[in-house]
Amino acid sequence: MNKMNRFISILGVIFLFASCNEQAYFEIPLDENGNVLLTGVSSTEVSGISTLDDEFTVIATFATAKSGDVMMVELLQLQEPPNGGTAKQMLPMAGTQRDVTVGSDLKASVTYSRAEAKLNSPGDIVRVIYNGATDFANAEVKMEAATASSKPMVSGIEIDVARTSETAFFNVTVEPKAGSYSGNLVAQRKNGGDGSWVDVTGSPFTGAQPFLVPISGDDFAVGKDTMEYRFISTSGQYTDEINTSIIVRDPYFFLKKQASLILGGASAGIDLLINKAVAEDDPSAMVAISGSLMLKGGSAWLANGNVIEFVVGTKLLYDKNNSTNIIAAFEAGTATTTADPIAGEGYYIYKAVTGTNVEDTYYGMMKMTNVVPNSSVSFEYRVGDQYAHLSVIE
Repeated sequence: MNKMNRFISILGVIFLFASCNEQAYFEIPLDENGNVLLTGVSSTEVSGISTLDDEFTVIATFATAKSGDVMMVELLQLQEPPNGGTAKQMLPMAGTQRDVTVGSDLKASVTYSRAEAKLNSPGDIVRVIYNGATDFANAEVKMEAATASSKPMVSGIEIDVARTSETAFFNVTVEPKAGSYSGNLVAQRKNGGDGSWVDVTGSPFTGAQPFLVPISGDDFAVGKDTMEYRFISTSGQYTDEINTSIIVRDPYFFLKKQASLILGGASAGIDLLINKAVAEDDPSAMVAISGSLMLKGGSAWLANGNVIEFVVGTKLLYDKNNSTNIIAAFEAGTATTTADPIAGEGYYIYKAVTGTNVEDTYYGMMKMTNVVPNSSVSFEYRVGDQYAHLSVIE
């Protein structure tokens, strides 16, 4: 036998040996037409459960099961091992086993009550397991709080509550998983650790959501800077309560921005409210430069009856950002209609008046950051000392 024939004979033996030792797990599943059969992965839909719901439902859609197949379903939850041990494990919950049948749509559904699942508080978790001879599926179910609240808000903007008479609002929503909420919301507050719970003005709240729960700096007693709030919703036998703490602060300017004015052209002025560069003669130029680098009101803006004045400030006032103290310093100072960017420490308090209403008066402060002779002035500024300003300041 030559070498080539010997090689072919060896290959034949190898192939024969391989064919006699085929393993099932190497086989590729084929359909009736001999094509490779690709199967999907089972999926689940969870209705969810909140602190105001009585039950939850899990629907499984199977990939390989057939209509009429029976699945055993049970709940698993973190538990201490029955044989001892310190680490909790996901173990079956007694009394939760049941059989369900796969429908013609290859779906099966199961519903458990919160009592069966031992779901009592937000964050509690169970796992739902579908297990059968032909397929498998699982889903995690976590209890969620039905009630939620924003921080105090004004004009859609979250704020730190200032010790003023103005009012901000918590936006509180109540959303059970089972459907829309038709009950009311009880809101209470307590000022300081030794305070007593009292109803917030307007409580209980009803109607359209979000429920707008007011909060004002005037609600805080002198020397007590922390207020506890609790929001309570009820549905049938279930009650949901969430709590939050608010610390009031001294009045302050809400926003800090940057501006650069270039002598002549389209950016010689600035609209302080929206931080927009405009020409000196633009009707919105609250501050502008023209002919020199002295800051003043824009010509068209002043011609419309508006006024802006400046008083020399200090770095300490600017850094502390206490609007009450800054406004007091303005009223005690000598106001001028212009501000020299290279004079003194380079800090100015300004007062701009655009109308006769209280909210038409805008106080603020400027800190000069760069001056290019005969060319430009750059400064940082604070603006917005009233909640009402937040609806117009950008």
